[in-house]
Amino acid sequence: MRTRGGILAANIIAGLALGYTVANIGFGDYGELNRMFTFQELRMFLAFAGAVAIIVVVFAALRVRRTPGRLHAGVIPGAILFGGGWAISGGCPAIPIVQVASGYLPALVTIAGIVVGIRLCRWANMRYFHLDSGSCER
Repeated sequence: MRTRGGILAANIIAGLALGYTVANIGFGDYGELNRMFTFQELRMFLAFAGAVAIIVVVFAALRVRRTPGRLHAGVIPGAILFGGGWAISGGCPAIPIVQVASGYLPALVTIAGIVVGIRLCRWANMRYFHLDSGSCER
């Protein structure tokens, strides 16, 4: 039987395992991420490419099909902002948490930026854009 506590415990264990793995393979290291985004080192790109290749094989084996839908109006600008923020800060939303846990305190600025960005997205969506409810995580 799935209980709230059991699911929470499983999520905590999975999160700790992921954070440990990310920190130990270097994905939480700002310098490593910077070298990837400035094309000085291809190790992380190859790791990402390997992950994509694995999931493609798994999806093909499981016959997962994505039904094409309407492209959300905020996808392109959101992707540009997300990628730019990742390149500048050295981390997608999960990586700064790993960085802080590893003792890299400047990642707190990145976490604050994520929180401010989400709040600005909500505000701009309500005031100006009126995009569907799938935007600006709740």
